[in-house]
This record gives sequence, structure tokens and C-alpha cells, in this order.
Amino acid sequence: MAVASRADTARVFARVLLPTLAKGVILRRPGVVAAAEKLRLDGSAVRTVRRMRERYGPEPLRLRVTGRSFALLLDPADVQRLLDQSPEPFALATKEKRAALGHFQPHGVLASRGAARERRREFNEQALRPDRRCVDVVRDEVDLLVRHAASTGVLDWDSFAQAWWRAVRRIVLGDAARQDQALTDDLAKLRAAANWAYLRPRREALRRDVERRLARHLERNADALAPPEMVGQVPHWLFAFDAAGIATMRALAVGGSDRWAVLESVRLWPTTPVILRESTIATRWHGSWLPEGTTFVVFTPYFHRDATRLPFADRFAPEVWREGTTDPALVPFSGGPGVCPGRDLVLETAGEALAVLRSQLEFGPPLREPLPPTLNHFGLRFPVHRSG
Repeated sequence: MAVASRADTARVFARVLLPTLAKGVILRRPGVVAAAEKLRLDGSAVRTVRRMRERYGPEPLRLRVTGRSFALLLDPADVQRLLDQSPEPFALATKEKRAALGHFQPHGVLASRGAARERRREFNEQALRPDRRCVDVVRDEVDLLVRHAASTGVLDWDSFAQAWWRAVRRIVLGDAARQDQALTDDLAKLRAAANWAYLRPRREALRRDVERRLARHLERNADALAPPEMVGQVPHWLFAFDAAGIATMRALAVGGSDRWAVLESVRLWPTTPVILRESTIATRWHGSWLPEGTTFVVFTPYFHRDATRLPFADRFAPEVWREGTTDPALVPFSGGPGVCPGRDLVLETAGEALAVLRSQLEFGPPLREPLPPTLNHFGLRFPVHRSG
């Protein structure tokens, strides 16, 4: 198995990992995302990973990091193996992930291992099943958004995000939470601190206060399942819905109108650009052994935009999902046993939001192809008018 030179390790960190971290893994930083779009940083990162594969071959590439074992995956089959064999022997709760998520959801399923993870995962899968009420809530809030956009002639990120979060609070916490923007604002403060992982002290008092307010909403909602267990999981759900809102706005930019467009939006601009796993035992890869505790890195934009493998790499191709993709490295919601438990709920809500917006508003032409490697959702602004 190849080991990257110190210079190439530095290139991977400088051009791939650090720009991704700078944009904000847990909460996007608007200024950095705007700069990344202007500088086309994701395109540079994809080219860097491609050069690593050309230089070292398709096997996992070990990075030279003092005191740690890191491996960058470069082949779709290895990505599939890593995800299919999670959480054992490839745990989702890596050191970096636990440090980041500990700021706002220390008991979330992504930060858990063993029996606790299994119990929490099962609960998440049961609680996040889509139902008719979710669709009705989205229609209510998007109808109001349509009226606002039609009156101003513009649909932008700020107005979309306000409507989206009202719908999300109703879906997750009940109708009484609709106007509790202060709650999601405080959660955003915790997520902003989480961007720094173990480099910033945790705001425990604020986290406990947010949890108490979450518990009050859940106890008030007659439809809630097992509120004590939910309090530890809800911050993750809200975190995931934030990414879903970003994907929905980007899908509008490329002319999308359904759930397939949401999947394609996340292929084009992954909301989880880096997937991490940590081995719980020594593992064998193509004849070589990697030690226990190795952190495996999957840079999803490379696999989602690899023009040498995907003829549709830089175009809007929802038919890939409608017809059923067989590419193991297209993982908009991760994959294997660690696939996002809220996948169906997110696709249902985001797809409904797109359908309502497209049915009631006329938008300008979509983005031109080839589509940009980075898309700043904060800066999206669509001139609109009522359909018909």
C-alpha cells in the first residue's frame, strides 16, 4: 500500500481537507462558502484527489500524519466496503466526529458505539418515518413562502430558510414550536462551536438550556415518541434538516422539481463532503494491513464528480436516481448500515417543497452546464412570478 510523500500529504490537507473544514462541516460559514465558490475550491480539491490516484494507484493512500494512521480512499469498491462494514469494524463515531458532535448532541447516534448506538439507531429509524402530516406541514409553510415571493418578485435564501425552519420545527417538535426561532438560533450557536471540535470549549450551560427547551416542546406534542430518548436525538435531526434545506435550494437552482432532484443536488454538491470511519481492529486492504484506530477518509465530491468515471459528472442528471444508479461511490446520504436514518423523511419533505414551489411559481432559466464545483446557497436569488 502506497504512502503519500510529505509534500503530497500537505497538498491533501491544504487543498482538500482544510478548505472543507473552513467552510464549516457542522454549520456553514457564509463568507467562506462564498469565497470557496469564487475560487472554485471544490474543483481544485477534486483534481488533487484525482492526481493522488494517478500518482499512487487506486488502493487506499496512507497520509503521513505523526501519531495517527490516516487513509484516503481512492476507489469506489473500497468506499462500498467501508460503508457496508460499518459500524464494525469501521465505526462511524470517529475521534473528530465525537469531538464535534459533543458540542450539541453528545448522545446522538453518530457519536455512539456498541449497544448504545444500536438502541439509538433503531429509535431514529422508527421516529423518522415519513407520514402524511409532514407533507401537509410543508405545503402550509411553502404556500406562505409562495405568497411572499410572488409579492416581492424574488425568492432568496433568507426567505426560504425562514419558511423551511418553521416547517422543520413543526415536523420535529410540534406546531407549538413553529415560531420558536430562538431555539434553532441557540442550536446554531452550539453548532458553530462544533465546527472547531476539540479546539473550542463546550458551552455546556447553553446546551443544557437547549435540551430543556426541546424537552418542553416534545412533552407538549401529543404525537411525540418517548420524549426522554428523543431529547438526545433531536439536535441531530435538526442538523440533518439544515442540510436538506441547502439541498432543496440548490435543486431549485438547477431546475429540480421532485425528490430525484434533491438526490442529484446532493450528488453535485454533497452536504457531507467528507465521510469518516475509524477501524476498531486491524484491517487488511489489498494485501496490506492498516492498524486499529485508522481513520478512513472518503472525499465525496471526488467520487460524485469524477469525470473519468461518470459521463454526467458536471451536469444535472436526476435520471440517474430515477432509473436506479449502480455506482457504489454515489452516496448522497452515506451508505450501508450507517445510511442516514432520516433519508426518506428528508426526501419526502424536500421533494414536496420543490413540487409546490415549481407548481405555483415561474422561475428563470437554471444554471448553465457544466455546473460549478461549488455553489453558494447563501447567495442564491431567483426572480419569480406566479404561474399562469
